[in-house]
Amino acid sequence: MSNLVIFLGPPGAGKGTQAVTIAKEKNLAHISTGDMLREHVSNETELGKIAKTLLDEGKLVPDSLVIEMLQERLLSNDCVNGAILDGFPRTIAQAESLDKISEEFKISKVIVFEADRDELIKRILNRGETSGRSDDTEESVSVRLEVYENDTAPLIEYYEQRNLVSKINAVGEVENIYNLILKEFE
Repeated sequence: MSNLVIFLGPPGAGKGTQAVTIAKEKNLAHISTGDMLREHVSNETELGKIAKTLLDEGKLVPDSLVIEMLQERLLSNDCVNGAILDGFPRTIAQAESLDKISEEFKISKVIVFEADRDELIKRILNRGETSGRSDDTEESVSVRLEVYENDTAPLIEYYEQRNLVSKINAVGEVENIYNLILKEFE
């Protein structure tokens, strides 16, 4: 049975930045549902067209679409040692769906990235200037943070009940945050 580690936190908290580095260090696959969705958008698949409309409005993509893509991805060869899930699950319903599809995987840890709202907005708007993401606008960022607070934050309690949560302060130097996360793997 392979381990799944979930990186949970608001947009702009640094989940993706840290997931890439930690995945390499620990020989785990890095699975970003956001990247999977953006790939569909850039390839203009039917699913991508639906996703683009929702992402541009700062809304979540339907669970069924994300679950289908994720299930396929977890069966890839690079997931044999486990994976870091970056950006999934985002709702209790998704977490419950993940439990159902991950019979060959065990969720071993949920690392929660915590950061101040003003810091998150600043980071995302700065990122938007260089990332080319069409959803990194001030209006969209506010909507995405509200969606996180309403829909995703309750996942912390969901996973705390299973004693899986470790919280880290995601404000500071990237290397210091990286070291905090590495300690959680010991």
